[in-house]
Amino acid sequence: MPEFLTNPNLLFYLAAYLLGGIPFGVILAKQFAGVDIRNAGSGNIGATNVLRVVKEKDPKLAKKLMFATFGFDAIKGAMMIGIAALAGMSEATLWMVGVLSVLGHCFSPFLKFEGGKGVATGVGVTLAMIPIEGLLGLGVWLLLAKTLKISSISSLLGVLTGVGSSFFIHPDMPHAPMVIIGFIIFYKHIPNIVRLVKGEEKRV
Repeated sequence: MPEFLTNPNLLFYLAAYLLGGIPFGVILAKQFAGVDIRNAGSGNIGATNVLRVVKEKDPKLAKKLMFATFGFDAIKGAMMIGIAALAGMSEATLWMVGVLSVLGHCFSPFLKFEGGKGVATGVGVTLAMIPIEGLLGLGVWLLLAKTLKISSISSLLGVLTGVGSSFFIHPDMPHAPMVIIGFIIFYKHIPNIVRLVKGEEKRV
């Protein structure tokens, strides 16, 4: 039997990537609002674009679908970590599961390796692995989203808070996975960063 089928680490990695790749924003918006968010708004599959697109048809439904999308995308990040932890996998394996969940969301095998920006899934991973940092990052994101109403700034500063605080709260933990997750999220936000520099980024 091939090693791939018997190596539990590899099986968890594959499962994390595939689960992370499920585009809940696309599914929920199409199922409940009849729209394909990939062809509207920013074209992104995340919660912010769900809100932006569906709000034009039904503002109340848009908020519900936004929260549902964010919740399911966060659960993707935490679920496989929880299952792997229950199976007795090492901390290094848990972190790799988390990284692959974010990669799956950002480069989904179900969307021709396109995907979202990884924020919600990254939140789920961080809450599962280092909950204090996860709550800090989520708190900054929520506060700035409420006041600035510019999703990209809120998300990026929330990510910086989560990653940066981990160096102070857990100085002895392996920081490479958090840095990699942060890098992936910033990479996916490059178009937003360009628009921010030009002063063209839209409010939600």
